[in-house]
Amino acid sequence: MKTDARIAWTLIRGSDRREWWRIALTAIGALLATGLALAAVTVSAVSGQVSIGFGHGLLNQPGQRTGVVATLLLLLVPVFGFLGQCARIGAVHRDRRTAALRLAGASPRQVRRIAALESGPACLAGAVAGFAVFAAVLAGSGRTPPPPAWAGFALVVLGIPVVAALVSGFALREVIAAPLGRLRRVRSEPDRRTAFALLLPGIVLAAAALLLSGNGSGTNPFPPLVISLVLLTSAGALWAAGASAAFMGRRLTAGARSPAVLIAAGRLREDPWAAARTHSALLLVTVVGTGFVGVREVMLTALRVRGGYGPADLDFYTTGLDLTGAAVLVALFVGLCGLAVGAAESLATRRRGLAAQAGAGVPRAVLTRALLLETALPLAPATLLAGIGGMTVHLAYSALVAPDSFPSMLPLLVPVGVYAACLLAAATSLPLLRRMAHPAELRFT
Repeated sequence: MKTDARIAWTLIRGSDRREWWRIALTAIGALLATGLALAAVTVSAVSGQVSIGFGHGLLNQPGQRTGVVATLLLLLVPVFGFLGQCARIGAVHRDRRTAALRLAGASPRQVRRIAALESGPACLAGAVAGFAVFAAVLAGSGRTPPPPAWAGFALVVLGIPVVAALVSGFALREVIAAPLGRLRRVRSEPDRRTAFALLLPGIVLAAAALLLSGNGSGTNPFPPLVISLVLLTSAGALWAAGASAAFMGRRLTAGARSPAVLIAAGRLREDPWAAARTHSALLLVTVVGTGFVGVREVMLTALRVRGGYGPADLDFYTTGLDLTGAAVLVALFVGLCGLAVGAAESLATRRRGLAAQAGAGVPRAVLTRALLLETALPLAPATLLAGIGGMTVHLAYSALVAPDSFPSMLPLLVPVGVYAACLLAAATSLPLLRRMAHPAELRFT
């Protein structure tokens, strides 16, 4: 491990200007992860009932603080997914150096480990920068956290680079580096793990439904029902993205006449589960966002109809809901950044094939449409399923809180908005396509 770390540091020092943007993105992701983790540690360090002016008393009660901490920790999921995307795109940019390592006797596993360790220094720099910003904000607030919180701060700053390196290694587990400089991915097929991912939340969903229909024991089964429904729908949407990509790749390759559709179908058939890997965080955000918009509408309407709430009470609920919506938007933004990085990684991996197509006379407009279709085709059924899951949460909450009112259709706009945002995020890689789809790239073959 020490030798691998030394090699990784040498490769970082030898990075050219094309790779510094990847290092910068990795540092930004680590900075964001550090900020979220430090905020969670700060909130969890507060004990008992206190009086904090932030958020109209949102942090005064222990139960409310627990919800805030859980939300901050959940936001780490798309951030670490973004770091994994950065690790993948970094691996294909260093193909000639990894080929040299393979020729020197390094195993594929060792090469992947070295590539994962390259993200460590960038993540450490991002973590230190995040702590510096956090310390400045903390000093400006005039509050001093207790000593256990400082131990948690140190653990976060040191732990974020370690976790990021582990995430990078997991993201690179299917990348194979050949001694002659060719990088490829092991084709992933659905296996028992996919069935288990669908079965486990289904069992929890069934158990929660039985509790909800029973005569009850004083516990509220609705929260586990909602959580299991979100997990089940997200897993189903993830499977739908990969399965629909494989199906469309086979069918469109056989019957499509448009060159752009044929190119996109060939890519989907070659690696159908790439869409599931790239869109996983966005599909989860779609389910949560759709359900949240519906729940917010129903809750605020119910509070106004029932009455008896003063302006301070309404501000308390509105502030809590607005902060939750802001967290969903942050998760959406991070997921879109991951999608943009994934699209760039796909182009970097196929730059020789794109250069060959351009050299053979394929118009750039055809390659542009093919790139957008690679995102649009498998994402459509997955987003539809995620929107159905979010609407189910909304309808269930509406039937429980306001059974006599007609449910709002406003949440239906969330899947449409997420789908359009995903296409725009994929379009950010078009400037890179102009550079990759150039016959001059054939000199690297």
